[in-house]
Amino acid sequence: MVHHHLRFHQLRQGEDDEEAQSLVDECGNAAYYKRTRPKLLSLIFLSLLSCCFVLAPCLFSFPLHSFGEHDSLVAEMDAKTTLCSSISNGTICCDRTAFRTDICFMKGDVRTHSSSSSIFLYSSRNTNTFTDHASSISGEGKGSEEEQLQHEKIKPYTRKWETSVMDTIDELNLISKKEDYGTHHHCDVRHDVPAVVFSTGGYTGNIYHEFNDGILPLYITSQHLNRKVVFVILEYHEWWITKYGDVISQLSDYPPIDFSGDNRTHCFPESIVGLRIHDELIVESSLMEGNGSIRDFRNLLEKAYLPRIRSLIQAKEQKELSKMNEEQRPLPPSLEPVLETGKVEQQQVHQLKKPKLVVLSRTGSRAITNEDLMVQMAKEIGFQVKVLRPNKFTELARIYRVLNSSDAMVGVHGAAMTHILFLRPSSVFIQVIPLGTEWPAETYYGEPAKKLGLKYRGYKILPRESSLYNEYAKDDPVLRDPESMVKKGWEFTKKTYLDHQTVTLDLRRFRKHLVSAYEKSSRRSHFRS
Repeated sequence: MVHHHLRFHQLRQGEDDEEAQSLVDECGNAAYYKRTRPKLLSLIFLSLLSCCFVLAPCLFSFPLHSFGEHDSLVAEMDAKTTLCSSISNGTICCDRTAFRTDICFMKGDVRTHSSSSSIFLYSSRNTNTFTDHASSISGEGKGSEEEQLQHEKIKPYTRKWETSVMDTIDELNLISKKEDYGTHHHCDVRHDVPAVVFSTGGYTGNIYHEFNDGILPLYITSQHLNRKVVFVILEYHEWWITKYGDVISQLSDYPPIDFSGDNRTHCFPESIVGLRIHDELIVESSLMEGNGSIRDFRNLLEKAYLPRIRSLIQAKEQKELSKMNEEQRPLPPSLEPVLETGKVEQQQVHQLKKPKLVVLSRTGSRAITNEDLMVQMAKEIGFQVKVLRPNKFTELARIYRVLNSSDAMVGVHGAAMTHILFLRPSSVFIQVIPLGTEWPAETYYGEPAKKLGLKYRGYKILPRESSLYNEYAKDDPVLRDPESMVKKGWEFTKKTYLDHQTVTLDLRRFRKHLVSAYEKSSRRSHFRS
Protein backbone atom coordinates (compact mmCIF):
# COMPACT_ATOMS: atom_id res chain seq x y z
CA MET A 1 0.00 0.00 0.00
CA VAL A 2 2.89 2.36 0.80
CA HIS A 3 4.59 1.55 -2.53
CA HIS A 4 1.38 2.22 -4.39
CA HIS A 5 1.00 5.53 -2.55
CA LEU A 6 4.54 6.57 -3.40
CA ARG A 7 4.08 5.63 -7.07
CA PHE A 8 0.88 7.66 -7.22
CA HIS A 9 2.72 10.68 -5.81
CA GLN A 10 5.45 10.30 -8.41
CA LEU A 11 2.88 10.18 -11.19
CA ARG A 12 1.18 13.28 -9.83
CA GLN A 13 4.52 15.04 -9.68
CA GLY A 14 5.08 14.14 -13.33
CA GLU A 15 1.69 15.50 -14.30
CA ASP A 16 2.41 18.71 -12.43
CA ASP A 17 5.76 19.08 -14.21
CA GLU A 18 4.16 18.61 -17.63
CA GLU A 19 1.46 21.12 -16.82
CA ALA A 20 4.03 23.64 -15.63
CA GLN A 21 6.11 23.14 -18.77
CA SER A 22 3.09 23.80 -21.02
CA LEU A 23 2.52 27.05 -19.16
CA VAL A 24 6.20 28.00 -19.59
CA ASP A 25 5.99 27.37 -23.32
CA GLU A 26 2.79 29.35 -23.68
CA CYS A 27 4.02 32.32 -21.67
CA GLY A 28 7.41 32.24 -23.40
CA ASN A 29 5.89 32.28 -26.88
CA ALA A 30 3.60 35.15 -25.95
CA ALA A 31 6.53 37.20 -24.67
CA TYR A 32 8.55 36.58 -27.86
CA TYR A 33 5.65 37.66 -30.05
CA LYS A 34 5.04 40.83 -28.07
CA ARG A 35 8.71 41.85 -28.11
CA THR A 36 8.29 42.68 -31.85
CA ARG A 37 5.92 45.45 -30.86
CA PRO A 38 7.75 48.08 -28.76
CA LYS A 39 4.62 50.17 -28.40
CA LEU A 40 3.15 47.39 -26.25
CA LEU A 41 5.97 47.28 -23.67
CA SER A 42 3.66 47.95 -20.79
CA LEU A 43 1.36 45.14 -21.88
CA ILE A 44 4.34 42.79 -22.22
CA PHE A 45 5.46 43.60 -18.70
CA LEU A 46 2.00 42.85 -17.31
CA SER A 47 1.86 39.57 -19.27
CA LEU A 48 5.22 38.42 -17.94
CA LEU A 49 4.24 39.32 -14.42
CA SER A 50 1.00 37.37 -14.81
CA CYS A 51 2.90 34.33 -16.10
CA CYS A 52 5.24 34.46 -13.11
CA PHE A 53 2.31 34.46 -10.74
CA VAL A 54 0.77 31.48 -12.53
CA LEU A 55 3.99 29.49 -12.61
CA ALA A 56 5.15 30.19 -9.06
CA PRO A 57 2.80 27.78 -7.29
CA CYS A 58 3.38 25.11 -9.93
CA LEU A 59 7.17 25.23 -9.95
CA PHE A 60 8.30 26.27 -6.50
CA SER A 61 5.68 25.19 -3.99
CA PHE A 62 4.80 21.97 -2.26
CA PRO A 63 1.34 20.87 -1.01
CA LEU A 64 0.47 22.96 2.02
CA HIS A 65 -2.71 21.24 3.06
CA SER A 66 -2.44 17.55 2.15
CA PHE A 67 0.59 15.46 3.03
CA GLY A 68 1.47 11.84 2.31
CA GLU A 69 3.50 9.15 4.07
CA HIS A 70 6.42 9.94 1.74
CA ASP A 71 7.03 13.34 3.30
CA SER A 72 10.55 13.50 4.71
CA LEU A 73 9.73 16.64 6.69
CA VAL A 74 8.05 14.60 9.40
CA ALA A 75 11.30 13.20 10.76
CA GLU A 76 12.69 16.70 11.12
CA MET A 77 9.76 18.12 13.05
CA ASP A 78 9.70 18.56 16.78
CA ALA A 79 7.68 15.85 18.55
CA LYS A 80 4.97 18.27 19.61
CA THR A 81 4.91 20.24 16.34
CA THR A 82 2.59 18.29 14.05
CA LEU A 83 1.51 19.01 10.53
CA CYS A 84 -1.51 21.31 10.49
CA SER A 85 -0.64 22.52 13.99
CA SER A 86 -1.32 26.08 12.83
CA ILE A 87 -3.67 26.89 9.95
CA SER A 88 -5.19 30.11 8.69
CA ASN A 89 -8.88 30.93 8.58
CA GLY A 90 -10.79 29.48 5.65
CA THR A 91 -8.40 26.53 5.34
CA ILE A 92 -8.69 22.73 5.22
CA CYS A 93 -5.49 20.98 6.26
CA CYS A 94 -5.10 17.19 6.28
CA ASP A 95 -2.27 15.32 7.99
CA ARG A 96 -1.93 11.90 6.35
CA THR A 97 1.58 11.10 7.58
CA ALA A 98 0.60 8.68 10.36
CA PHE A 99 0.47 4.93 9.76
CA ARG A 100 -2.64 4.45 11.90
CA THR A 101 -4.89 7.39 11.11
CA ASP A 102 -5.63 10.45 9.00
CA ILE A 103 -6.81 13.69 10.59
CA CYS A 104 -8.09 16.88 8.97
CA PHE A 105 -8.63 20.37 10.34
CA MET A 106 -11.16 22.93 9.10
CA LYS A 107 -11.12 26.50 10.31
CA GLY A 108 -13.72 29.18 9.59
CA ASP A 109 -17.38 28.85 8.61
CA VAL A 110 -17.85 25.08 8.99
CA ARG A 111 -21.27 23.55 8.20
CA THR A 112 -22.47 19.93 8.22
CA HIS A 113 -24.53 18.36 5.44
CA SER A 114 -25.32 14.81 6.49
CA SER A 115 -27.41 13.82 3.44
CA SER A 116 -24.35 14.14 1.18
CA SER A 117 -21.90 12.87 3.83
CA SER A 118 -20.17 16.22 3.63
CA ILE A 119 -18.81 19.00 5.79
CA PHE A 120 -18.46 22.34 4.04
CA LEU A 121 -16.12 25.23 4.75
CA TYR A 122 -17.22 28.55 3.26
CA SER A 123 -14.25 30.83 2.73
CA SER A 124 -14.13 34.57 2.11
CA ARG A 125 -10.54 34.25 0.96
CA ASN A 126 -10.00 34.61 -2.78
CA THR A 127 -7.66 31.64 -2.76
CA ASN A 128 -8.27 30.46 -6.33
CA THR A 129 -7.42 33.60 -8.35
CA PHE A 130 -4.47 32.03 -10.12
CA THR A 131 -6.15 28.61 -10.33
CA ASP A 132 -9.05 30.19 -12.21
CA HIS A 133 -6.59 31.91 -14.58
CA ALA A 134 -4.78 28.65 -15.32
CA SER A 135 -8.11 26.85 -15.84
CA SER A 136 -9.17 29.49 -18.37
CA ILE A 137 -6.01 28.81 -20.38
CA SER A 138 -6.55 25.03 -20.41
CA GLY A 139 -10.32 25.22 -20.79
CA GLU A 140 -10.88 23.32 -17.55
CA GLY A 141 -12.73 24.23 -14.34
CA LYS A 142 -16.24 24.20 -15.81
CA GLY A 143 -19.40 23.11 -14.00
CA SER A 144 -19.84 22.26 -10.34
CA GLU A 145 -16.13 21.61 -9.72
CA GLU A 146 -15.58 25.31 -10.36
CA GLU A 147 -17.38 26.00 -7.07
CA GLN A 148 -14.89 23.98 -4.99
CA LEU A 149 -11.70 25.49 -3.69
CA GLN A 150 -10.60 22.22 -2.08
CA HIS A 151 -12.02 18.72 -1.69
CA GLU A 152 -10.64 16.14 0.76
CA LYS A 153 -11.97 12.67 1.62
CA ILE A 154 -11.48 10.97 4.97
CA LYS A 155 -12.65 7.95 6.95
CA PRO A 156 -12.36 9.09 10.59
CA TYR A 157 -11.30 5.81 12.20
CA THR A 158 -7.92 4.89 13.67
CA ARG A 159 -7.04 1.71 11.76
CA LYS A 160 -6.39 3.07 8.28
CA TRP A 161 -3.82 0.36 7.46
CA GLU A 162 -6.44 -2.37 7.91
CA THR A 163 -8.34 -2.36 4.63
CA SER A 164 -10.96 -4.92 5.63
CA VAL A 165 -12.30 -2.86 8.51
CA MET A 166 -11.80 0.53 6.82
CA ASP A 167 -14.04 -0.65 3.98
CA THR A 168 -16.89 -0.67 6.51
CA ILE A 169 -16.30 2.92 7.71
CA ASP A 170 -18.36 5.80 6.29
CA GLU A 171 -16.37 8.26 4.20
CA LEU A 172 -16.75 12.02 4.60
CA ASN A 173 -16.28 14.74 1.99
CA LEU A 174 -14.59 17.88 3.28
CA ILE A 175 -15.27 20.65 0.78
CA SER A 176 -14.16 24.26 0.74
CA LYS A 177 -16.24 26.73 -1.28
CA LYS A 178 -16.41 30.45 -1.79
CA GLU A 179 -18.40 32.32 0.80
CA ASP A 180 -21.14 33.23 -1.72
CA TYR A 181 -22.24 29.60 -2.04
CA GLY A 182 -23.04 29.43 1.68
CA THR A 183 -26.10 31.69 1.27
CA HIS A 184 -28.16 28.65 0.26
CA HIS A 185 -26.81 26.45 3.07
CA HIS A 186 -28.38 27.97 6.16
CA CYS A 187 -27.35 27.15 9.74
CA ASP A 188 -30.01 25.40 11.81
CA VAL A 189 -27.84 25.14 14.94
CA ARG A 190 -24.90 27.43 15.68
CA HIS A 191 -22.13 26.31 18.03
CA ASP A 192 -19.45 28.60 19.43
CA VAL A 193 -17.04 25.74 20.17
CA PRO A 194 -15.14 23.38 17.82
CA ALA A 195 -16.38 20.00 16.63
CA VAL A 196 -14.47 16.72 16.76
CA VAL A 197 -15.80 14.25 14.19
CA PHE A 198 -15.11 10.51 14.49
CA SER A 199 -16.64 7.08 13.85
CA THR A 200 -17.78 4.49 16.37
CA GLY A 201 -17.97 1.80 13.70
CA GLY A 202 -15.27 -0.75 12.90
CA TYR A 203 -14.40 -3.05 15.78
CA THR A 204 -16.67 -1.23 18.23
CA GLY A 205 -18.22 -3.92 20.41
CA ASN A 206 -14.86 -5.27 21.56
CA ILE A 207 -13.72 -3.64 24.83
CA TYR A 208 -10.09 -3.44 23.70
CA HIS A 209 -10.91 -1.68 20.44
CA GLU A 210 -13.46 0.57 22.10
CA PHE A 211 -10.74 1.98 24.33
CA ASN A 212 -7.70 1.66 22.07
CA ASP A 213 -9.26 2.80 18.80
CA GLY A 214 -11.89 5.14 20.22
CA ILE A 215 -11.88 6.47 23.78
CA LEU A 216 -8.12 6.96 24.20
CA PRO A 217 -7.69 8.65 20.78
CA LEU A 218 -10.69 10.85 21.63
CA TYR A 219 -8.93 11.88 24.84
CA ILE A 220 -5.65 12.51 23.00
CA THR A 221 -7.38 14.63 20.35
CA SER A 222 -9.76 16.66 22.51
CA GLN A 223 -8.34 17.01 26.03
CA HIS A 224 -6.61 20.33 25.22
CA LEU A 225 -10.03 21.85 24.44
CA ASN A 226 -10.99 21.59 28.14
CA ARG A 227 -14.47 20.16 27.44
CA LYS A 228 -15.40 23.10 25.19
CA VAL A 229 -16.03 20.82 22.22
CA VAL A 230 -18.94 19.05 20.51
CA PHE A 231 -18.50 15.43 19.44
CA VAL A 232 -20.04 14.59 16.05
CA ILE A 233 -20.31 10.84 15.63
CA LEU A 234 -20.56 8.74 12.47
CA GLU A 235 -22.16 5.29 12.82
CA TYR A 236 -23.71 6.44 16.07
CA HIS A 237 -24.86 3.77 18.55
CA GLU A 238 -27.13 4.52 21.51
CA TRP A 239 -25.63 1.63 23.47
CA TRP A 240 -22.13 3.12 22.99
CA ILE A 241 -23.35 6.47 24.36
CA THR A 242 -24.92 4.70 27.34
CA LYS A 243 -21.79 2.66 27.98
CA TYR A 244 -19.29 5.51 27.71
CA GLY A 245 -21.47 8.47 28.65
CA ASP A 246 -19.66 8.93 31.98
CA VAL A 247 -16.33 9.25 30.19
CA ILE A 248 -17.69 11.42 27.37
CA SER A 249 -19.09 13.87 29.93
CA GLN A 250 -15.54 14.40 31.23
CA LEU A 251 -14.34 15.34 27.75
CA SER A 252 -17.25 17.52 26.57
CA ASP A 253 -19.82 19.78 28.20
CA TYR A 254 -22.19 19.28 25.25
CA PRO A 255 -24.40 16.41 24.06
CA PRO A 256 -22.94 14.41 21.15
CA ILE A 257 -24.46 14.70 17.68
CA ASP A 258 -25.52 11.76 15.51
CA PHE A 259 -24.14 12.91 12.14
CA SER A 260 -26.31 10.66 9.98
CA GLY A 261 -29.40 10.78 12.20
CA ASP A 262 -29.50 14.56 12.64
CA ASN A 263 -30.30 16.22 9.29
CA ARG A 264 -30.01 19.73 10.63
CA THR A 265 -27.12 21.91 9.54
CA HIS A 266 -24.76 22.36 12.47
CA CYS A 267 -22.32 25.25 12.16
CA PHE A 268 -18.96 25.45 13.92
CA PRO A 269 -16.01 27.85 14.01
CA GLU A 270 -13.61 24.93 13.66
CA SER A 271 -13.67 21.18 13.14
CA ILE A 272 -11.25 18.32 13.70
CA VAL A 273 -12.17 15.32 11.56
CA GLY A 274 -10.52 12.09 12.68
CA LEU A 275 -8.59 11.20 15.84
CA ARG A 276 -4.91 11.02 16.75
CA ILE A 277 -3.59 7.79 18.26
CA HIS A 278 -0.18 7.09 19.81
CA ASP A 279 0.23 3.40 20.53
CA GLU A 280 -1.52 0.40 22.08
CA LEU A 281 -3.52 1.56 25.15
CA ILE A 282 -1.12 4.39 25.74
CA VAL A 283 -0.75 8.16 25.81
CA GLU A 284 2.72 9.44 24.89
CA SER A 285 3.47 12.48 27.04
CA SER A 286 6.00 13.81 24.53
CA LEU A 287 3.23 14.17 21.95
CA MET A 288 0.66 15.80 24.24
CA GLU A 289 0.06 19.45 25.00
CA GLY A 290 0.85 19.96 28.68
CA ASN A 291 2.66 16.58 28.85
CA GLY A 292 -0.53 14.63 29.58
CA SER A 293 0.00 10.93 30.24
CA ILE A 294 -1.85 7.63 30.49
CA ARG A 295 -2.06 8.23 34.24
CA ASP A 296 -3.89 11.49 33.56
CA PHE A 297 -6.34 9.50 31.47
CA ARG A 298 -6.72 7.08 34.35
CA ASN A 299 -7.49 10.03 36.65
CA LEU A 300 -10.18 11.09 34.19
CA LEU A 301 -11.74 7.63 34.52
CA GLU A 302 -11.72 8.10 38.28
CA LYS A 303 -13.71 11.35 37.94
CA ALA A 304 -16.03 9.76 35.41
CA TYR A 305 -17.00 6.72 37.48
CA LEU A 306 -16.86 8.07 41.03
CA PRO A 307 -20.39 9.63 41.04
CA ARG A 308 -21.90 6.39 39.77
CA ILE A 309 -19.94 4.33 42.31
CA ARG A 310 -21.25 6.54 45.13
CA SER A 311 -24.79 6.01 43.92
CA LEU A 312 -24.22 2.24 43.82
CA ILE A 313 -22.96 2.30 47.41
CA GLN A 314 -25.93 4.38 48.55
CA ALA A 315 -28.34 2.06 46.77
CA LYS A 316 -26.77 -0.95 48.45
CA GLU A 317 -26.95 0.67 51.89
CA GLN A 318 -30.57 1.62 51.29
CA LYS A 319 -31.37 -1.93 50.26
CA GLU A 320 -29.74 -3.37 53.38
CA LEU A 321 -31.57 -0.85 55.55
CA SER A 322 -34.90 -1.80 53.99
CA LYS A 323 -34.16 -5.46 54.50
CA MET A 324 -33.37 -4.86 58.20
CA ASN A 325 -36.61 -2.96 58.66
CA GLU A 326 -38.55 -5.82 57.11
CA GLU A 327 -36.89 -8.29 59.46
CA GLN A 328 -37.43 -5.88 62.39
CA ARG A 329 -33.79 -5.87 63.26
CA PRO A 330 -32.80 -2.43 64.53
CA LEU A 331 -29.08 -2.89 63.90
CA PRO A 332 -26.98 -5.27 61.81
CA PRO A 333 -24.54 -7.46 63.71
CA SER A 334 -21.62 -5.29 62.60
CA LEU A 335 -23.14 -2.32 64.46
CA GLU A 336 -24.06 -4.15 67.70
CA PRO A 337 -21.77 -3.76 70.75
CA VAL A 338 -18.59 -5.71 70.33
CA LEU A 339 -18.52 -8.96 72.29
CA GLU A 340 -16.25 -9.16 75.27
CA THR A 341 -13.93 -11.47 73.42
CA GLY A 342 -13.56 -8.91 70.62
CA LYS A 343 -13.58 -11.71 68.03
CA VAL A 344 -15.89 -9.91 65.60
CA GLU A 345 -13.75 -6.80 65.58
CA GLN A 346 -10.57 -8.80 65.22
CA GLN A 347 -12.01 -10.73 62.27
CA GLN A 348 -13.08 -7.50 60.53
CA VAL A 349 -9.69 -5.86 61.03
CA HIS A 350 -7.89 -9.00 59.89
CA GLN A 351 -10.05 -9.16 56.75
CA LEU A 352 -9.37 -5.51 55.93
CA LYS A 353 -5.61 -6.01 56.14
CA LYS A 354 -5.64 -8.85 53.58
CA PRO A 355 -4.65 -7.72 50.10
CA LYS A 356 -7.39 -8.15 47.54
CA LEU A 357 -6.88 -10.26 44.40
CA VAL A 358 -9.31 -10.06 41.48
CA VAL A 359 -9.44 -12.99 39.08
CA LEU A 360 -10.79 -11.89 35.70
CA SER A 361 -12.45 -15.14 34.67
CA ARG A 362 -13.04 -16.48 31.16
CA THR A 363 -15.32 -19.15 29.80
CA GLY A 364 -14.79 -21.08 26.58
CA SER A 365 -11.52 -20.45 24.74
CA ARG A 366 -8.47 -19.64 26.88
CA ALA A 367 -10.35 -20.39 30.08
CA ILE A 368 -8.43 -21.67 33.12
CA THR A 369 -9.84 -25.14 33.66
CA ASN A 370 -8.58 -25.42 37.26
CA GLU A 371 -9.53 -21.88 38.24
CA ASP A 372 -11.28 -23.01 41.44
CA LEU A 373 -8.08 -24.67 42.68
CA MET A 374 -6.08 -21.55 41.81
CA VAL A 375 -8.55 -19.38 43.75
CA GLN A 376 -8.33 -21.67 46.76
CA MET A 377 -4.54 -21.55 46.62
CA ALA A 378 -4.62 -17.74 46.51
CA LYS A 379 -6.81 -17.67 49.62
CA GLU A 380 -4.41 -20.00 51.42
CA ILE A 381 -1.53 -17.68 50.52
CA GLY A 382 -3.43 -14.85 52.22
CA PHE A 383 -5.46 -13.01 49.56
CA GLN A 384 -9.05 -11.91 49.70
CA VAL A 385 -10.22 -13.20 46.33
CA LYS A 386 -12.94 -11.81 44.09
CA VAL A 387 -13.79 -13.67 40.88
CA LEU A 388 -15.09 -11.25 38.26
CA ARG A 389 -16.91 -12.47 35.14
CA PRO A 390 -17.79 -9.36 33.11
CA ASN A 391 -19.70 -9.52 29.85
CA LYS A 392 -20.57 -6.90 27.23
CA PHE A 393 -23.60 -5.84 29.29
CA THR A 394 -21.73 -5.34 32.57
CA GLU A 395 -21.71 -1.69 33.62
CA LEU A 396 -18.16 -0.35 33.47
CA ALA A 397 -18.56 1.61 36.72
CA ARG A 398 -19.20 -1.67 38.55
CA ILE A 399 -16.05 -3.23 37.08
CA TYR A 400 -14.09 -0.10 37.89
CA ARG A 401 -15.29 -0.19 41.49
CA VAL A 402 -14.01 -3.76 41.97
CA LEU A 403 -10.63 -3.27 40.28
CA ASN A 404 -9.98 0.18 41.73
CA SER A 405 -10.27 -1.28 45.23
CA SER A 406 -8.01 -4.27 44.51
CA ASP A 407 -4.30 -4.84 45.00
CA ALA A 408 -3.69 -7.44 42.29
CA MET A 409 -5.32 -8.91 39.19
CA VAL A 410 -4.90 -12.22 37.37
CA GLY A 411 -6.28 -12.90 33.90
CA VAL A 412 -5.63 -14.81 30.69
CA HIS A 413 -4.62 -12.84 27.61
CA GLY A 414 -7.65 -11.42 25.80
CA ALA A 415 -9.67 -8.25 25.30
CA ALA A 416 -10.79 -8.25 28.95
CA MET A 417 -7.21 -7.36 29.94
CA THR A 418 -8.09 -3.84 28.77
CA HIS A 419 -9.49 -3.43 32.29
CA ILE A 420 -5.92 -2.90 33.53
CA LEU A 421 -6.82 0.75 32.90
CA PHE A 422 -9.01 0.48 36.02
CA LEU A 423 -6.20 -0.70 38.31
CA ARG A 424 -4.48 1.78 40.59
CA PRO A 425 -0.77 2.47 39.99
CA SER A 426 1.51 0.00 41.85
CA SER A 427 -1.11 -2.75 41.66
CA VAL A 428 0.15 -6.18 40.60
CA PHE A 429 -0.96 -7.53 37.23
CA ILE A 430 -0.30 -11.17 36.29
CA GLN A 431 -1.17 -11.99 32.68
CA VAL A 432 -1.42 -15.69 31.84
CA ILE A 433 -0.01 -16.07 28.31
CA PRO A 434 -1.23 -19.12 26.35
CA LEU A 435 0.86 -20.69 23.60
CA GLY A 436 1.10 -18.58 20.44
CA THR A 437 0.00 -15.33 22.10
CA GLU A 438 3.25 -13.97 23.53
CA TRP A 439 3.68 -11.07 21.10
CA PRO A 440 0.12 -9.64 21.35
CA ALA A 441 0.03 -10.26 25.10
CA GLU A 442 3.18 -8.23 25.70
CA THR A 443 2.47 -5.58 23.05
CA TYR A 444 -1.19 -4.90 23.82
CA TYR A 445 -1.17 -5.31 27.60
CA GLY A 446 2.28 -5.99 29.05
CA GLU A 447 3.99 -2.83 27.85
CA PRO A 448 0.98 -0.57 28.54
CA ALA A 449 0.75 -2.04 32.05
CA LYS A 450 4.29 -0.91 32.80
CA LYS A 451 3.54 2.61 31.57
CA LEU A 452 0.46 2.64 33.78
CA GLY A 453 2.79 2.10 36.74
CA LEU A 454 1.62 -1.47 37.39
CA LYS A 455 3.87 -4.22 38.69
CA TYR A 456 3.54 -6.48 35.69
CA ARG A 457 4.42 -10.15 35.39
CA GLY A 458 3.74 -12.30 32.34
CA TYR A 459 3.18 -16.00 33.05
CA LYS A 460 4.04 -17.90 29.86
CA ILE A 461 2.48 -21.31 30.06
CA LEU A 462 4.43 -24.46 29.18
CA PRO A 463 3.14 -26.78 26.44
CA ARG A 464 1.89 -29.25 29.05
CA GLU A 465 -0.34 -26.52 30.55
CA SER A 466 -2.16 -26.10 27.22
CA SER A 467 -5.07 -28.20 25.98
CA LEU A 468 -3.17 -28.41 22.68
CA TYR A 469 -0.70 -30.73 24.43
CA ASN A 470 -3.23 -33.55 24.11
CA GLU A 471 -3.97 -32.84 20.45
CA TYR A 472 -0.52 -32.61 18.87
CA ALA A 473 2.64 -34.71 18.95
CA LYS A 474 5.15 -33.54 21.53
CA ASP A 475 7.62 -32.46 18.82
CA ASP A 476 4.98 -30.72 16.70
CA PRO A 477 5.94 -27.07 16.03
CA VAL A 478 2.48 -25.99 17.25
CA LEU A 479 3.79 -26.89 20.74
CA ARG A 480 7.53 -26.66 20.25
CA ASP A 481 7.78 -23.46 18.20
CA PRO A 482 4.59 -21.37 18.33
CA GLU A 483 6.52 -18.27 17.24
CA SER A 484 7.20 -19.76 13.81
CA MET A 485 3.64 -21.06 13.48
CA VAL A 486 1.95 -17.69 14.03
CA LYS A 487 3.83 -16.47 10.95
CA LYS A 488 1.33 -18.49 8.94
CA GLY A 489 -1.07 -15.65 9.45
CA TRP A 490 -3.99 -14.39 11.47
CA GLU A 491 -6.50 -17.05 10.45
CA PHE A 492 -4.22 -19.90 11.51
CA THR A 493 -3.30 -18.16 14.78
CA LYS A 494 -6.92 -17.41 15.60
CA LYS A 495 -8.14 -20.92 14.82
CA THR A 496 -5.30 -22.75 16.59
CA TYR A 497 -4.18 -20.61 19.51
CA LEU A 498 -6.98 -18.15 20.27
CA ASP A 499 -10.21 -20.05 19.64
CA HIS A 500 -9.12 -23.61 20.33
CA GLN A 501 -7.00 -23.55 23.48
CA THR A 502 -7.68 -23.73 27.20
CA VAL A 503 -5.21 -23.54 30.09
CA THR A 504 -4.65 -25.91 33.02
CA LEU A 505 -2.22 -24.14 35.33
CA ASP A 506 0.70 -25.96 36.90
CA LEU A 507 -0.30 -24.78 40.40
CA ARG A 508 3.09 -25.45 41.91
CA ARG A 509 4.72 -23.32 39.25
CA PHE A 510 2.05 -20.60 39.34
CA ARG A 511 2.17 -20.44 43.13
CA LYS A 512 5.52 -18.65 42.96
CA HIS A 513 3.91 -15.82 41.02
CA LEU A 514 1.04 -15.55 43.49
CA VAL A 515 3.39 -15.52 46.49
CA SER A 516 5.43 -12.75 44.87
CA ALA A 517 2.23 -10.82 44.13
CA TYR A 518 1.08 -11.30 47.72
CA GLU A 519 4.32 -9.95 49.14
CA LYS A 520 4.21 -6.87 46.91
CA SER A 521 0.49 -6.34 47.59
CA SER A 522 0.93 -6.74 51.35
CA ARG A 523 3.59 -4.03 51.47
CA ARG A 524 1.36 -1.78 49.38
CA SER A 525 -1.71 -2.55 51.51
CA HIS A 526 0.22 -1.94 54.72
CA PHE A 527 1.56 1.35 53.39
CA ARG A 528 -2.00 2.51 52.54
CA SER A 529 -3.32 1.62 55.98
